[in-house]
Amino acid sequence: MITPGCLRGLPLFAELDDTLLHAAALDAADVHLNEGEYLIREGDSVAFFVLLEGELAVTKEVGGEPQAVDTYRPGDSFGELPLLLGTPATVDLMARTPARVMRVEGPDFMALLGRSESLAATVMANMKRRVGNLQRVTLEAPQAVTLLVGSADDLSCFGLRDFLSRNQVVFRWLDPGAPALACDIPAGIEDGPLPAVILPGGEVLRRPDVREVARRVGLQVEPTLDRYDVVILGGGPAGLAAAVYGASEGLCTLLVERQAPGGQAGTSSRIENYLGFPTGLSGGELSARALRQARRFGAEVVTREATALETSPDGGHTVVLDGDLRVRARSVVITTGVEWRALPLPDAARFVGRGVWYGAARTEAPGTRGKDVYLIGGGNSAGQAALFFSNYARRVSVLIRADRVEKGMSQYLIDQLRAKPNVRICECCEVTALRGDSHLRGLTVHHSDTGQDEAVETDSLFVLIGADARTDWLDGVVLRDERGYVCSGLDLAPQGAWPLDRDPFPLETSVPGVFVAGDVRRGSVKRVASSVGEGSMSIALVHQFLALQDAAGQGSAASPPTTPGRSDRTNPSD
Repeated sequence: MITPGCLRGLPLFAELDDTLLHAAALDAADVHLNEGEYLIREGDSVAFFVLLEGELAVTKEVGGEPQAVDTYRPGDSFGELPLLLGTPATVDLMARTPARVMRVEGPDFMALLGRSESLAATVMANMKRRVGNLQRVTLEAPQAVTLLVGSADDLSCFGLRDFLSRNQVVFRWLDPGAPALACDIPAGIEDGPLPAVILPGGEVLRRPDVREVARRVGLQVEPTLDRYDVVILGGGPAGLAAAVYGASEGLCTLLVERQAPGGQAGTSSRIENYLGFPTGLSGGELSARALRQARRFGAEVVTREATALETSPDGGHTVVLDGDLRVRARSVVITTGVEWRALPLPDAARFVGRGVWYGAARTEAPGTRGKDVYLIGGGNSAGQAALFFSNYARRVSVLIRADRVEKGMSQYLIDQLRAKPNVRICECCEVTALRGDSHLRGLTVHHSDTGQDEAVETDSLFVLIGADARTDWLDGVVLRDERGYVCSGLDLAPQGAWPLDRDPFPLETSVPGVFVAGDVRRGSVKRVASSVGEGSMSIALVHQFLALQDAAGQGSAASPPTTPGRSDRTNPSD
């Protein structure tokens, strides 16, 4: 319990009268930390703190590596910077020794500042020093930058750019065909096969595959165990939510993602209708936060591709990863999402990565500067992409087959698009032909309302015309519909596909213990929030399934080595 006596000897409160001292003590929480325990993590909501006992290490992640910022000792106060700026925490605070901290919530802290000029002056001086420390650490920290050398028209180079960007690896792309950048290419690199990846230590990887690059830039590509309570296949919003809830609730959890966490949502330049973020956030930011959260709770995240799912009579499952790596699981959650639907034109495949892109890769935005860009699609993804590219392109044209954009896009996006002077929404339009040689040079746009064809010149076409489930690798394992979406719950009964006496759980597939969540599920709502909800719900159902397995005595054969605190099979709640 914080008392006036705890505070009276601290320099911060030296000039406070007894009334204010009592008020400060009355409003404060008494926080005790063990050695190695975090008080706050970067990105957390904060309060105002005063360290009463022990030491705290202050670190900040710069370029993927933690950098020491400061050490707090008894009498030091902190937390005023994000409180006064209205931002989340900018650093991590971890107890070096057992520590005791006074915590004052934001409104109480602001009221206290308003009643003491001396306290306000001290706090503002501390704030100035903290900004200086952050600036020093950010500028002085060694920047480990990976270089990628390759042509804009090279599909392999495009794939590596997209992979590195979406995994938030700091890199610089040098195109030999761009005079302003070619001069920065290290000597001898262009003499060998391209694309080439130059690691911070100077090692050169020639035409590497994604898995090799992932391993060399520090991403995990191998599971550490051969058996898990739950293996989650796909790292979109549903998969990330399942990983967070699974690991936080004591399940030994593995998340397998073949490319980058976030799925299609991770490529969104701005999500403005996600609950709790009134000013919006990018898909990449949301994915990065969720990934940190999952890892913080102990989930393993590996960059691999699931190629097969095998079941056995004892109720266990085996997930086969690329390279024929096999992982056993007591339960599986399929959250592989969907992939962009291909443009149904003869030359579309020839121009992919050479002027035609599926989705809206942020890495391509700078290349549209000053150009006329065309997007196909009438959904929210297309609207968000158009807004983002409008910051670079001279003009962005959104081509929509429907006669009204309101049929597929949220009103807030429509209003923002119509307010942009360099964005035009073209309804009743369909691309019927592509033109070009080695790169896209133009389109033929058919106007269904007039019956006329229009030839337009452009070298940048982004296609966002819907998506399909890519689940061929599950053929013959779980029940799917004619479009590849995975059936679950009540969908199974009419097909006679459920093998047990009990009813299937709501997200359970035709294979007991294998669940599905997110966009890949038949009948799902294609929204980030609903995918997150299904991902978290799937873990509650996994707990119920594992409880049944344990009760039937079927858990031992496939259960992984149990670690302290990870054996609870109850059905937890928030």
